[in-house]
Amino acid sequence: MSEFIWITILAGILSANLPFISNKFLFILKIPSGKKHAGWCLLELMIWMTLVFLLGVWLEGRLGNVFPKRWEFFAIFICLFLVAAFPGFVWRFLRKNRP
Repeated sequence: MSEFIWITILAGILSANLPFISNKFLFILKIPSGKKHAGWCLLELMIWMTLVFLLGVWLEGRLGNVFPKRWEFFAIFICLFLVAAFPGFVWRFLRKNRP
């Protein structure tokens, strides 16, 4: 059970920073303008967030019953995911282009 928790936490931290690493959308599609701006990163962040959520629900289902999730769970999940994405955001938009 403990390893499922750590897998979900590590997947969340890693995937929260993935949108800020590459100029390609989901590492596959080239952006028409050539440079990925904050809107593309936000869209990609939401996709990764959904995938981590589905991974967590799948792992929870393997352990037993999947508990119902109310709005409080989603509010905390989104806030924690955004906090985990902060280092990638700082690297991409605040530090990378400095001389």
